[in-house]
Amino acid sequence: MRPHAHTGGRHELGQNFLTHRPTIEHLTALVSRTDGSILEIGAGDGALTEHLVHLGRDVRAIDIDARRVARLRSRLPGAAVHVGDALREPFDRPVLVGNIPFHLTTPILRRLLSHGSWSEAVLLTQWEVARKRAGVGGATMMTAQAAPWFTFRLEGRVAARHFRPMPAVDGGILVIARRPRPLIPSRDRRRYEAFIGAVFRGWGRGMQQILRGSGHSVSSVQRALSEAGVSRAALPRDLRGEQWAVLWKRLESRGT
Repeated sequence: MRPHAHTGGRHELGQNFLTHRPTIEHLTALVSRTDGSILEIGAGDGALTEHLVHLGRDVRAIDIDARRVARLRSRLPGAAVHVGDALREPFDRPVLVGNIPFHLTTPILRRLLSHGSWSEAVLLTQWEVARKRAGVGGATMMTAQAAPWFTFRLEGRVAARHFRPMPAVDGGILVIARRPRPLIPSRDRRRYEAFIGAVFRGWGRGMQQILRGSGHSVSSVQRALSEAGVSRAALPRDLRGEQWAVLWKRLESRGT
């Protein structure tokens, strides 16, 4: 089946439709490895939606453009297509997938990581956002704050020429999975996020100096770093989720 012809997204809605069949097939393959019903964010003209429907699973697709939703409903009766806003839609299906409007990437990701009961998200976002969230070149504060509950991986880069209209930057495929067993209890999430924020904003040439600046003793910091397998000169961007969890448990959750 050939991808549906695209006329291009509406500029005022920040729409850049994916037209590259290999990328559409790659996104579909990533979704096929998951289980459960699917929520597609930003269905547009349905190039990805029609592939998702052929997986034989329950698909709900949303788009903010009512005119495109009406056309897609008539073309794909096997999918439940609705007018919806990703900043308001309940993320209550196991699998989320979508070509995220580039100008809304960060607010949608923030909402995704704090709302809903979904298990895995396959997202096409701005390349730099996907790269940073996956920790390529160093983790960001946002990724570190979410790491005890989610994992992030990069699944490819998509050239800007594969979208219509063509955006100013490339896209990136980001897969986020909820950990089946969190590294830190959910009840501690706000305190943990505050801890990460303080460390990322802290002063120092390495983790030992930064943590010392938070009021911890030299001995407690050195023990925690040793247990986490973190060098004294490491920077916050260098740490993995498992290492952050150890530091939290040794330095903060005990109130040292």
